[in-house]
Amino acid sequence: DLVRQRCGTTRREQLSAFITAMIEATSATGRIGMVPDVAEALALFRRFNYDAIYHRSASQAQARSVIDMLQPLVEHYIAHPRLLPSWEQDPFDAHTVRAHREAVNYVGGMTDRFACTQAVTLLDYPHDKLPQGIDTLLAAE
Repeated sequence: DLVRQRCGTTRREQLSAFITAMIEATSATGRIGMVPDVAEALALFRRFNYDAIYHRSASQAQARSVIDMLQPLVEHYIAHPRLLPSWEQDPFDAHTVRAHREAVNYVGGMTDRFACTQAVTLLDYPHDKLPQGIDTLLAAE
């Protein structure tokens, strides 16, 4: 209830409240921070997210499915660095430290949907094993 009162009910209202609270605190103190009443609401919001969302068994299973998909995708790029955008500018060998770094950076910057598409396309990853999320659903083939 406190979060709704101080920050609103929509994502847009809440982000606006958090950003405004940071700007106000920073302007007033010269240090990056957040005004106390909104900081308290943000702490409650985070606590709720961890208690009600992140630590649920279904959420933990989804986290595992993300790891299960991303790990072989990164390994594929490590083994096939020519598929990485950075390889075109400055070629490097497979299975090197650079290949690891570039693969992790590339996959880490992917949107959920693009990562799922790449896993299906490059690895023939099963659709039923893809993480189920707001932005991961692929059109049925």
